[in-house]
Amino acid sequence: MTTSTVTYIGALQTTCMHTNSGYQITTDAPTDNHGKGAYFSPTDLCATALATCAITTMGIKANLENKFLGDVKAEVYKVMANNPRRISEIRIDFIFSDAYTEAQKEWLMAIAHNCPVAKSLHPDIKQVFSFAWA
Repeated sequence: MTTSTVTYIGALQTTCMHTNSGYQITTDAPTDNHGKGAYFSPTDLCATALATCAITTMGIKANLENKFLGDVKAEVYKVMANNPRRISEIRIDFIFSDAYTEAQKEWLMAIAHNCPVAKSLHPDIKQVFSFAWA
């Protein structure tokens, strides 16, 4: 079974449909690369996927160990390079609303750094994570 289907709709935009749910998103080329920037660009999705994967993996691990994750927000910053055009750095600031022990903080940071997307990205992409605790 497919994961998703992507259809080019013109004007440097695509629609992407998630096979299991039917949920759709639209992408657009970024303004610095001939697009309108009306939607997430493909590289925006890549950078955002790293944050969503880290948080989701923290949630999965917390649930499996009957631990409380609480509210987590991530601010994502993507840095592009040229020759060839590519993502050179993804910086994510994780912001936790709840209090954690030092051991819990170390545990959550290790999970974030070892999520599947973090391990799937090319090693030339610098991944910089910061953690702000309540």
